[in-house]
Amino acid sequence: MSEAAAELPRWAEAALAASLFAVDPVGAGVSVRAHAGPVRDAWLVLMRALVPAAMRVRRVRVRVSDDRLLGGLDLSATLQAGRPVAERGLLAEADGGVVVLAMAERLAPAAAARLSAVLDSGEVVLERDGLALRMPSRFGVIALDEGLDDERPPGALLDRLAFHLDLDGLSGRETFGAFHTGEEIVAARARLASVTVGDEVLQALCATAMALGVISLRGPLLAVRAACAAAALSGRDAVTADDAALAARLVLAPRATQIPVVEQPPSEDAAPTEPEQGADAPDTPPPPEEEEESAGDGADRPLADRILEAAQAAIPAGLLAQLQLMAGKPRGGSAGRAGAVQRSMTRGRPTGARRGELRPGVRLNVVETLRAAAPWQGLRRRALGTVLKVGERPARVEIRPDDFHITQYKQRAETTTIFVVDASGSAALNRLAEAKGAVELLLADCYVRRDQVALVSFRGKAADLLLPPTRSLVRAKRSLASLPGGGGTPLAAGIDTAGTVADAVRRRGATPTIVLLTDGRGNVARDGTPGRAQAEADTLLAARMIRAAGFTTLLVDTSPRPQANAQRLAVEMGARYLALPYADASMLSRAVRAAA
Repeated sequence: MSEAAAELPRWAEAALAASLFAVDPVGAGVSVRAHAGPVRDAWLVLMRALVPAAMRVRRVRVRVSDDRLLGGLDLSATLQAGRPVAERGLLAEADGGVVVLAMAERLAPAAAARLSAVLDSGEVVLERDGLALRMPSRFGVIALDEGLDDERPPGALLDRLAFHLDLDGLSGRETFGAFHTGEEIVAARARLASVTVGDEVLQALCATAMALGVISLRGPLLAVRAACAAAALSGRDAVTADDAALAARLVLAPRATQIPVVEQPPSEDAAPTEPEQGADAPDTPPPPEEEEESAGDGADRPLADRILEAAQAAIPAGLLAQLQLMAGKPRGGSAGRAGAVQRSMTRGRPTGARRGELRPGVRLNVVETLRAAAPWQGLRRRALGTVLKVGERPARVEIRPDDFHITQYKQRAETTTIFVVDASGSAALNRLAEAKGAVELLLADCYVRRDQVALVSFRGKAADLLLPPTRSLVRAKRSLASLPGGGGTPLAAGIDTAGTVADAVRRRGATPTIVLLTDGRGNVARDGTPGRAQAEADTLLAARMIRAAGFTTLLVDTSPRPQANAQRLAVEMGARYLALPYADASMLSRAVRAAA
């Protein structure tokens, strides 16, 4: 293995990334995954010591407003001057510097999209409130990631950051100083523009990205810029194989989504296949033995193979397994964890303002109203024949009905989880005990979230509402413990009862979530008569009604093997399907919490 492919300590890679970022901050960007503590502070101190002293470092909080981030109308100056006066935002002020994003994992997707647009274009475009401005904004980004488990900053932002560092688990004793001095960084910045990259290096980095499953073109582009920065730090005017290998380790390896497979060419001196018996074959002497070439000789190996080896050695342990687990999880928020967002005119969290009519029951947003009226003050005064003398301030602000802005609010509705348990004979034979255990754990989870729960059971000829929506964990456990098993499977009746309860919950303004635990094999029709054909038709009709109502539904197949009937039922209901043929109560509970 070559020196470039040798394994480096995590802090050493983080220090090298800090040096490369200081050389080319605009073309790099760093995501630092670490909780607040001495290790992250040591890396930030190292970074500040490497970047030029004249470079400004601005810290941006996660809940920054659009006006403060991008700029906008300076309200007080506009009202005083009678014409639109622009105010520079944080991104325009950070031009030529560094922006540090605190708690980047909580950055809103809309804010991440605006930040990504500025990073791509290198300028802030402001076209609103009577303003039409383009302000240069080229800066480096350091995203501080304090997320837990699978929490990550928005993908649009991570895709534009060259280095993805993970400092979790490191101790302060493992940290040390920088590999380079400030003078070396200054010299490298001056040399960076003259560094050239050969076609062979470009092809090797692109081939490495493809082998690692990096589908975004920004990966190899950022790797090229990192290789140029590494060459400039080493005092070279051209990128070498070692520079490209270092860039592959730091930029491409953390983006890997698959294990690279290197196809070995067939050996020319391989022994030929033996001829069939009875065939006349000449006696061919065996080929002479040759000395085996060392696989570690990098001089005779293709450049792409050496760079790929360096990147593969830098893939963090368990990264690909974590990516596969994350790929199996549903994206987006969960209706079972937080109620549906409801818009309101008077209650909840403010979400902005819009133009509207000033009528009873709404709240006027004074600041946005003044902001809408401010650019037109000069025109309106001239229309009224009002002329201001030099130094004279206007006596009033002319506001028209078109300027009125109404504050909008949003609030989350209360969530009610409706557990629908198949207690028929087939379920009791298979896994009713495990389903009971899973529901009991889920009930405790709902109690922690202060959600309401309801329990519906179906067996025999009908379905019963054992527990109306309640927050009482004791009542829920008592109803679950007394749940008997056996009899037919009136699946259609169970779905109908769940839909009735969900509709009543929605009418009260709450958000219902249905969790159906069944094997999907109904054999009792809606009227209580046995018959599998009619029972199946009634079940599909009830499932379509649930889908038409738009209820969030999860179907858990509790049969020993995944059933086609349950999968079809999930499709008809518009539900998420979860098959757990070998799960115990604890695993079933975790799976339902993740999917619901």
